[in-house]
Amino acid sequence: MSDTGHTAPSEVFGAADRAGDYIEEDTIHTIPTPPRRKATSTASAPGTVLDEPAQAPVPGKAPAMKEAPSVPPVAPTDRASTSVLFGGSPAGLASASSTPTKATTGFRGALASLGLPVGPGAAELGERRRTELQTAHETTVRQATWTRAVSVLVNNPKGGTGKTPTALLLGGALAAIRGGSVAILEVSDDPGALNFRAEGNPLLGLGELVRDVDHVHTAGRLAGYTAPQTSFASVIGSTGRRDRLTGESVVAVSNVIDDFYSIRVMDSGNVPTSSAFRGAVSVSDVLVIPVMNAGDSVLEAIQLLEELRAEGGPSAELANRAIAIRLTDGRPENDAVREEVARLLSQAGVSALHEIPYDAHIAGRGQLTLGRLNPATRDAFVAAASSLVRSLQTAVSAAPTQNRKA
Repeated sequence: MSDTGHTAPSEVFGAADRAGDYIEEDTIHTIPTPPRRKATSTASAPGTVLDEPAQAPVPGKAPAMKEAPSVPPVAPTDRASTSVLFGGSPAGLASASSTPTKATTGFRGALASLGLPVGPGAAELGERRRTELQTAHETTVRQATWTRAVSVLVNNPKGGTGKTPTALLLGGALAAIRGGSVAILEVSDDPGALNFRAEGNPLLGLGELVRDVDHVHTAGRLAGYTAPQTSFASVIGSTGRRDRLTGESVVAVSNVIDDFYSIRVMDSGNVPTSSAFRGAVSVSDVLVIPVMNAGDSVLEAIQLLEELRAEGGPSAELANRAIAIRLTDGRPENDAVREEVARLLSQAGVSALHEIPYDAHIAGRGQLTLGRLNPATRDAFVAAASSLVRSLQTAVSAAPTQNRKA
């Protein structure tokens, strides 16, 4: 990483005038067709991960950063997903950890099959390491348990940072690996894009659930307000205009959802002082902050962390467990800005920074289907889900009570 520690954020971000042009769901890679659009796929390689601090950050001092595992580069468009969920071979996953000494693929594999003592090449070894790492991520997500329902709040006060895609795809990855029991809930003051970006066209949604919440006592009744996803997640968004959401309504709906789902992922709005956002904070265990490589995106995220820490108590703990997910919309990016974003997030005490490569399916602004993402994108979301699960386990074990309901 370049030494950006001696460069003022304003200087680095001064050349990023495009940051002010970000609006929710807006990218230059769009497909201007009617609702329920479909997009083709491309991919980029994932990046680095921040080391997870065990305690609150020291002002002015950035936590240590570690690079993602070093493996030989493989063109993302040329490789399949290493996940067994998305076409990976169960046999391959089972044998990955044993690290066989003979080559099994390509020309070297052909020679080894003839009995020659030919070991795997750099590309094959790199793919084995990727497979082992991805298998470990999935195992972490699948086997995590809690003694109560847990919750995730996705927020960045800056619009256009990918809150809705992050909530849908991160929640979808959790549900796909765990076999369901994940609800993705809209908690923005006014109707957001969650219902539009999700699969399906439900008749009832958040507005109706808020109205009927006192009468929902069974899983079957609650299912009537959801949009089931192919990832096995259940989405509760707004199907039309509704009353402005209040903190009391967020808490009431969350309590009902927690009776029937083990994980609740909340897609929030852009007003951190609103009643709905404050209600969401009160029933959250881990904060996920989507960011772009732009000045206002990261600076508003840092301001949110500072405000939560200033409140103390559970809000401060939420900030100290925050995870950042960096997305890219395909616009030209400045390396100095990328490095400054990572440095500032590290200095702000973000426990992990996960890179999500560009994906035309996300940038297309249509409905999102987990299985239609590029393999590298899916694998990146699985890695982020693994980090999120570890933070959830820490949050639950550190909680003074096992009842998170407000």
